[in-house]
Amino acid sequence: MPVPTEPAGAPAGKYRLYVDEVGNPDLGASSDPNHRYLSLTGVAFDLEYVRKTLSTELESIKTRFFKSHPDDPVILHRKELVNRRYPFHALNDPNVEAGFNQEILDAVGRWEFVAFTVVIDKLEHQKRYSVWQSDPYHYCLHVLVERYVLWLERRDAAGDVMAESRGGREDRRLKASFERVFDKGTTFISAERIRGRLTSRQLKVKNKSNNIAGLQLADLVAHPGFRAALARANREALPDTFGGKIARILEESKYDKSDTGRIEGWGRKVLP
Repeated sequence: MPVPTEPAGAPAGKYRLYVDEVGNPDLGASSDPNHRYLSLTGVAFDLEYVRKTLSTELESIKTRFFKSHPDDPVILHRKELVNRRYPFHALNDPNVEAGFNQEILDAVGRWEFVAFTVVIDKLEHQKRYSVWQSDPYHYCLHVLVERYVLWLERRDAAGDVMAESRGGREDRRLKASFERVFDKGTTFISAERIRGRLTSRQLKVKNKSNNIAGLQLADLVAHPGFRAALARANREALPDTFGGKIARILEESKYDKSDTGRIEGWGRKVLP
């Protein structure tokens, strides 16, 4: 898997997991696909790689296609890109859209990171358990952090976690939930192991407007990751769309995998 590597015996760098959500985080369970699922995708980068490569190359792409400027940076957001809203109206030109899509596909394939996706089927969860033990978003975040910590352990590395802001009250609840995981562990991973790999008990929460490259990339790959998780759970092929091509890259070279190449349970988990 193309992730940052170090010389034998050298200490691993510090990583950051950038997290974005897709779907509806409330407790309601509905057969409507827009409300039935919640998905979190995280992309883990070496922070030096973010500084030297990811941020620089992403800014270059935004400048070339959308005339982004340091004083007024363009923030990539999937929904606005899909709808070609300002400042992404240049994508109304099919040639520009084709060029941008190829640049992103090439970059996602080239950039060195590991990915994780967690999806919860809220309707199925409620059928099985009737009562929520925790907020769906918090539940997914706990499962995502478990996989991140296990990956850090295998690399003998350490890191922290950053999520997109969801608003004042939600951010406070999410930070408190993260702190409980740090302090008490999860059902499957002890607090000692988690504290041995996470460098902070504080979840970093930032707005996309802060122009954080990792959060923007997480936004671009979260929906393809979510759709691919559902497709694979239903034994369906990935579509031959831009999102399907992103998902193929994630499956081929970005998702964490077992020694035998298994993604499910490692880089991807569908709940319950």
